[in-house]
Amino acid sequence: MATPDPGESFAEAAGEAAQTAVMSVRLVIAIADAVRRQQRRKQGAEEVLVPVERAKEDAKAELKDFLPADISAALTASADWPQMAQQLLALKRAGVDLGQLLPQVGEIAVTVRDQVAANAVRVAKEGTGEWERMLRETLPAGPVREAILSSPTWPDIAATMSQLDEGGVDVRRILAAAHDEGLGVDQAVAKVLAAGEVRTTSRDALLSYGPMTDGLDIPTNLNLDDREHALRQLSISPQENARYVRMLKEALPDHAREADLSVISRQWPLVACRMAKMEREGKPVAEHLAGLVKDTSWTDGPIPLVQAASHVLRHPVGQAPPAARPKVSTTAARLQSSTVGPTKAQTAKATTSAEPGVAAHRQTGPVAKPGKSR
Repeated sequence: MATPDPGESFAEAAGEAAQTAVMSVRLVIAIADAVRRQQRRKQGAEEVLVPVERAKEDAKAELKDFLPADISAALTASADWPQMAQQLLALKRAGVDLGQLLPQVGEIAVTVRDQVAANAVRVAKEGTGEWERMLRETLPAGPVREAILSSPTWPDIAATMSQLDEGGVDVRRILAAAHDEGLGVDQAVAKVLAAGEVRTTSRDALLSYGPMTDGLDIPTNLNLDDREHALRQLSISPQENARYVRMLKEALPDHAREADLSVISRQWPLVACRMAKMEREGKPVAEHLAGLVKDTSWTDGPIPLVQAASHVLRHPVGQAPPAARPKVSTTAARLQSSTVGPTKAQTAKATTSAEPGVAAHRQTGPVAKPGKSR
C-alpha cells in the first residue's frame, strides 16, 4: 500500500479538523437555542430575531476572542452561519451571558479539532489510509464495517493489516472470515442489550430507496440526521468527503450558494457514496459533474441540486436525460432485509435481476405467484 505524502495529509487533515470543530460548535449552539425556544413557548413570548446582516456582524464580534482563527474562519464561511449568528444573538437578548458560554464552546471546538487532526495525521504517517478503501471493497455495509471504521483503535487495526500483508498473508480472506464472526458477535450482543426488540429498517433507509441509491450498498439502519455517523455508515472518510465537496464546488463556480446548501443537506452522504463508488470503478466523477453546468434546470426545476448531482452521476457523461423528482421504491422497501446489509453474492445477483425503479442493492429474487383459489 502506498504511503500518502505527510505534508499534504497534514494540510488536508487540518482543514477537515476545523470543519469538524465547526460541527461541534453548531451542535452546542443549536442545543442552547432549542432550550431558549422552549422557554419562550412556555411563556407564550413572540419570537423576534435580529436581521441577518446585523446578526452576522454582531455575532462575529462576539466570537472574536473565544475561537481560534481557523475555526472562526470556517464557521463564518459556512452556509448556515447566518442562522447560527441569529441564534447567538437571540441567546444574548434572552439573558444568556455569552462571556461564559462562548469560552466553553471554544474549548469544545479546540478539543474536537485537535483530536480529529491527530488521528488523521497518525493514519497518514503510518500509511494506513489505503486500507480503509480496501476494507470498503472487501466488506459489505453493515454493523461490522461500521464498527471497524468508527473504532478509536482503527489506526492500530489498519497497521496490523499492513504488517500481515507485508508478511504475505491474504488480508482480504481474513477480513471476509472475520466479518462473519463479527456478525455473530453483533447479533449476540444485540440480544442481550435489547431483548425482545426487533431490528427494523430505519426511516432514512426506506425513504432512500430509488434512483439516489440505485446500485449502492447502504445499511438498513442508515441515519441521515447525524452527518458524521451517516458518512461512517457509508464508509466515507472525512478526507474523502472534503474532496467530494470540493469537486462539486469546482464544477459550479458560479453557483457557490447552491453548492454549499447541497453539501449540508441530509441527502449529501448518498451523493458522496455515489462518488466513492465511481472512483473505485475508475469513472470520471468530475466530467459527470460538469453536466450540471450544461443543464441548469435544477436552479428552478422540480428537483434540488443534490438530487440533480446524483442524477448526472448515474448516467454516461453528457447523456443524462431531463431529471424528474425521484420516487420511493415501495417494492424494494418491502423486500429489504430487516437485519444487515446484503452480501456480495446477493448484490451481484440483485444487479442482474433489478427491476426499473428498484434499488439493485436491495433487490431479491422473484416473488412466487399465488396459487389458484377454489
